[in-house]
Amino acid sequence: MLELRPTCEHCQRALPPDSTEARICSFECTFCAACAEGLLCGVCPNCGGDFVRRPIRPRQAWCPGASLVEHPPAGSAKHRAVDLGRHGDLLRRLAGRPAQAR
Repeated sequence: MLELRPTCEHCQRALPPDSTEARICSFECTFCAACAEGLLCGVCPNCGGDFVRRPIRPRQAWCPGASLVEHPPAGSAKHRAVDLGRHGDLLRRLAGRPAQAR
């Protein structure tokens, strides 16, 4: 079950459960669209994977047991400001490699 982390790990922008601006990698590292697509160039600084739009969990249980009520978002944020120098090194190492080849 996705944690639905509440903020961008880098800039701490609020990313509520219904945000269309949340991006995640396969390890659920969570960033806002501006950081993920701009600053980070689509590469997760924690694992080197790519980002996708985080799905939105329904507020209402349209199907039994499947809503924010039964499965609330994570309560605590993870703040790990990106070391841009280290991330630049990672981007250079991954240059030209599509996500499926990383």
